[in-house]
Amino acid sequence: MPHSSWLKAAGAAFAVALATATAAHAAPAPAPAPELTAATSVAAVVTLRYDDSRAGGWEAAIAAGVASWNRNVSNVRLVEAAPGTRAEIQIVATSGWPQATLGPVRPGGQVRVELGSLAVSEGYDKTRIATHEMGHSLGLPDTKPGPCSQLMSGSAAGTSCTNAVPNATERSRVESAYAGGLASLVPADGRTLVDAP
Repeated sequence: MPHSSWLKAAGAAFAVALATATAAHAAPAPAPAPELTAATSVAAVVTLRYDDSRAGGWEAAIAAGVASWNRNVSNVRLVEAAPGTRAEIQIVATSGWPQATLGPVRPGGQVRVELGSLAVSEGYDKTRIATHEMGHSLGLPDTKPGPCSQLMSGSAAGTSCTNAVPNATERSRVESAYAGGLASLVPADGRTLVDAP
């Protein structure tokens, strides 16, 4: 093979190899879509702190109510406030009927939940009471009269009702109230709802 033909063949092979290597390195890496989706949904979660330091005797009911809301809605999360820090939901034990400020409460705002022992002495379930009153803080009004399957029917469902799980409509209303994260939230209604029969 003449020297000039050999140089042409070697040059062509080198050009093909160089083009192939460049193309392999120039191809963009696939975007990590699952990680972006997870990060985006985490960013949309609104965290609300609660203070139950003045709700002696209701600790187990409050913990069960918080767990019920955290299991059933995905864009709002209830967490216990560290001692000495400000909480959006102030929970106190009282001797009257349960009552709460109607939300939805915003981070940095504040609502009050009163867990009244009068309802317990009448035979109403403590966990249902606590979960129901937290529902007011999240923006849900009463739905009286209503069946036991509606958490927000409250005392209208009777003393035999122990349901402490929001139904699909109630979950959807809370999800809608907190959709879009912080920017879409309107301030709490501010009315106090008393849950006497």
